[in-house]
Amino acid sequence: MPHLHILGIGGTFMAGLAVIAREAGYTVSGQDHALYPPMSDVLATADIRVTEGYTPQPEALAADCVVIGNALSRGNPAVEAVLEAGVDYTSGPEWLARHILRDRWVIAVAGTHGKTTTSSLIAWLLESAGMAPGFLIGGLPGNFATPARLGDSPFFVIEADEYDTAFFDKRSKFVHFRPRTLVLNNLEFDHGDIFADLAAIERQFQHLVRTVPGQGALLVNANDPALARVLEAGCWSERIGFGDRDQPTHGALDWGLDDWAFTAPLPGRHNAMNTLAALLAARHVGVAPGQAIEALPAFKGIRRRLELRGEAGGVRVLDDFAHHPTAIAASLQALQETPAARTGRILAVLEPRSNTMRQGLHGDRLAASLATADAVFVLADPALDWDLGAVLAPLGERACTAPSVETLITQITATARPGDTVLVMSNGAFGGLHERLLAALDSGD
Repeated sequence: MPHLHILGIGGTFMAGLAVIAREAGYTVSGQDHALYPPMSDVLATADIRVTEGYTPQPEALAADCVVIGNALSRGNPAVEAVLEAGVDYTSGPEWLARHILRDRWVIAVAGTHGKTTTSSLIAWLLESAGMAPGFLIGGLPGNFATPARLGDSPFFVIEADEYDTAFFDKRSKFVHFRPRTLVLNNLEFDHGDIFADLAAIERQFQHLVRTVPGQGALLVNANDPALARVLEAGCWSERIGFGDRDQPTHGALDWGLDDWAFTAPLPGRHNAMNTLAALLAARHVGVAPGQAIEALPAFKGIRRRLELRGEAGGVRVLDDFAHHPTAIAASLQALQETPAARTGRILAVLEPRSNTMRQGLHGDRLAASLATADAVFVLADPALDWDLGAVLAPLGERACTAPSVETLITQITATARPGDTVLVMSNGAFGGLHERLLAALDSGD
């Protein structure tokens, strides 16, 4: 039984890969700097041995192959030990492509926003049609007990991330996946730590488009100008446009939001677009639209996407992964459409944690993205080298900043009143703010 050791196993992609490798018969172990739920729970459930920290481990040096995550670079002790020992190593996307995706019908979802939701929806639509797909999703879909599985059919759904592959392979992850069905949801500037500008990201998407076979299909958001530029550079597969007919289109629009009678299972226009994309992807692999639409009401959503974490003192606390101005605005808009949120005010709480956000590259759009919230609370990490107060100034007295999670909780509890909804937005654990805030609200402190 081959032994696979994974460096950076706590990330969503790598944890999912570990689960799939275990299902495929590999002995799997791994290391990471720090592990926290939900991926720590996923790995524990799969009975995968994990060591915290990057001290070189004998099991890594004895493994048949070491998979190195893209968060690790030269100078990391575990990486240096692997290189010195001459152990066979590869990246996660490359390993997955060679050992799992070969000979599979890959359905990939790419784009700046909506990848996790759309991938989860597609996996559920195929599952409900009896197609038992494999999948690897960068989150926890409510309809499945795991973010990844090998599957019992030719079909494999994958969230196709544009982030780089590894320190030794700076191509985007998704160029390894070779999809036959490719969803292109949208495209904006992000990942400012590895991309100089939007044009650099568009080039990676052009590489992805070149990997789709001629008999495959591209399902493309026709309202997105950046995606239109990507396809202007070349398209060798069937192209199916989708979008909102009330919005400007860039290229063919074959399917609009009003062409099929469906109700999106999650609130917000962006989720209606995600649902349309999922329906089209399912249709491309053989699921009749009517059958797929019937399955939509049973979709249970995804962890960390407007997820209710609890209620205390009459205040609801929700968790959301939004960390880009477009996603922040979309989540707030979607929340305003839910009946429970209309009983009181919406308090937005943000941790500027993504690499792009920490560099201040979204500063010119941040205040506007938060403008529909009744009050805004932002963690002012002392490591930020840009003026958060100045960026939030257009919000006036509605915006508060705090240097610590403790102070932030004090500010929120002093403001919140029964009927309010607190929307907590971060792409990390946020120092356990959700549970601590609920405890503070419950105690009345």
